[in-house]
Amino acid sequence: MFSKINHVAIVSENYAKSALFYQSVFGMRTSDKTRPNRAQTVGDGYVGLNINPRRAGRPAGLNHFGIEVEDVETAFDRMRKKYPTVKWLKRPATRPFAGISTHDPDGIMFDLSQKNMANRTSVYRDQEGKTEVNQRHISHVAVRTMRPDEMAEFYRYVFELAPTNKTAGDRNHYLTDGHMTLVIMPWDITDYEGTGIITAGMDHIGFKVESVDKLKEDVDRIAADNPLLAPAPLGSGKEGKALAELFRRSCPLGQHQMADPDGVLIDVAAD
Repeated sequence: MFSKINHVAIVSENYAKSALFYQSVFGMRTSDKTRPNRAQTVGDGYVGLNINPRRAGRPAGLNHFGIEVEDVETAFDRMRKKYPTVKWLKRPATRPFAGISTHDPDGIMFDLSQKNMANRTSVYRDQEGKTEVNQRHISHVAVRTMRPDEMAEFYRYVFELAPTNKTAGDRNHYLTDGHMTLVIMPWDITDYEGTGIITAGMDHIGFKVESVDKLKEDVDRIAADNPLLAPAPLGSGKEGKALAELFRRSCPLGQHQMADPDGVLIDVAAD
């Protein structure tokens, strides 16, 4: 079954500023149908980044990712057969990427859609059918779970994402659609010794760029022109250093670690 990791979603108190950051730093493109008073949708030609305004009761940060399939009924049949605790919910048309919201057996939420699904909006469809992918593009999305082996099997079985990149001694699982990689990392409370504990779930997004040094130069220039677009500090203070080190050693796909202005973790590597 064809499956494509087609979007990542962020909840932000500064959603317009976050969208401008990803446009300025990574060259992501916005739809001309995006309205400034609603969620901002930008894309790299393959993956969409949906930045939603934070509402009361919702935490800010990485929220979910999305998978597009040829036929959602095939995915439903596979989940019914092996994962009876998994349920799903049709989403309103105001959610541009979301046909259906569901979750894996450990409760990590993701969206599920298929092309031409009636309740997906034109903002999302603007991102489809583009063959040119930005040189700077989203390459992976990472989650933490207490049962990484079982969750890797779930995404392999239901969506036929292919295992890749795993080396001896690596506790992670890497599943790819041929372009995007889903990184499934173990969550262990003891990993957070010396820093604040972050619960299991979404962890970070990864970008491929033409040059890490060139990206750093661009970030410095953009922050000098507009300090509001400066990345949030990563590794400041004793607890910050411990968290930055955990981030660095948890995912070997990146060469440089940073954060967006709202503190969403970003892993960067040269393509």
